[in-house]
Amino acid sequence: MKITKLTVYKVPPRWLFLRIDTDAGISGWGEPVVEGRAHTVAAAVEELADYLVGKDPRHIEDHWSVLYRGGFYRGGPVLMSAIAGIDQALWDIKGKDLGKPVHELLGGPVRERIRVYSWIGGDRPADTAKAAQEAVARGFTAVKMNATEEMQYVDTYDKVERVLENVQAIRDAVGPHIGIGVDFHGRVHKPMAKVLMRELAPFKLMFIEEPVLSEYLECIPELAAISPAPIALGERLYSRYDFKRVLQTGGVDIIQPDPSHAGGITETRKIAAMAEAYDVALALHCPLGPIALAANLQLDAVCHNAFIQEQSLGIHYNAGNDLLDYITDRNVFAYADGYVGMPKGPGLGIEVNEAYVAERAKVGHQWHNPVWRHADGSVAEW
Repeated sequence: MKITKLTVYKVPPRWLFLRIDTDAGISGWGEPVVEGRAHTVAAAVEELADYLVGKDPRHIEDHWSVLYRGGFYRGGPVLMSAIAGIDQALWDIKGKDLGKPVHELLGGPVRERIRVYSWIGGDRPADTAKAAQEAVARGFTAVKMNATEEMQYVDTYDKVERVLENVQAIRDAVGPHIGIGVDFHGRVHKPMAKVLMRELAPFKLMFIEEPVLSEYLECIPELAAISPAPIALGERLYSRYDFKRVLQTGGVDIIQPDPSHAGGITETRKIAAMAEAYDVALALHCPLGPIALAANLQLDAVCHNAFIQEQSLGIHYNAGNDLLDYITDRNVFAYADGYVGMPKGPGLGIEVNEAYVAERAKVGHQWHNPVWRHADGSVAEW
């Protein structure tokens, strides 16, 4: 079997899909994207295609090593996301060729389903209590919200109070036993993270995500000592070498690699195994489309330390198209009782609606995250 062609599709709302074709008539799908840099990643995929065309798609580990090591310069969001989508598509091909889901090729499942959480609110927290109630009514047992809007290095206490009011409203709305994740989104710098984490301690949070940017890992042990809430991070880290420093530094309880950014199924499996050796939990990052979610679930099926899965159904970014629009069987992601079942079909376990993908690719997108500024005019973290 030989690879004949790689084709990328930039589709609404903000996704990039990849199809790899073979001379055996088997095609595989992946989702390589950096949100807001879709065109750049598409160019990276096209560059890597020069090596892949004519190769046997089943030699996944070797292809991964060449794509990562063969270019001299390595790592970073663009290259690792391009490799990630290619890797997902190669696993999809291999599974389809053998008639097995990817998780069977990775040793077989350790679970039949995994807990999922629902995003509530938008970029700027608003009316999150009502959204939380609606999510719980749909069967979710956990929700996640952005903690705050833009926040200066040292800011006023009224912003802290607004965070506390929002979280209190959610806790009042859903009761004591629904998991609440609060995402600082890297918007908060260490001085205010210390304040917020201390004040949030009574709410018994499921986790606090990205209390500071991953560039400031040395701050994490100090912050972890302030709050009883587990600390989660990792969506902006791209390889096992990035996560090695996280695990060595300590203080992180949950890692959140994104299999569409962190080198795909091949690399994320290794990252998860490293974390398991440190007794650190896994909660894969996935605010993306159906191909990405299918790849995530193949990993959730085989990683013992996975405990919850992010997913984008109804998320505020999904304007124009949503998670299920691009697959032929909308029931493949079987949500029930706050869980989703593992896809059982061959490869990634989903069938992409190729005609609809091609149709929506004609529309495309130019999604970029907003640029925020503080009251003094300086750029704020989004």
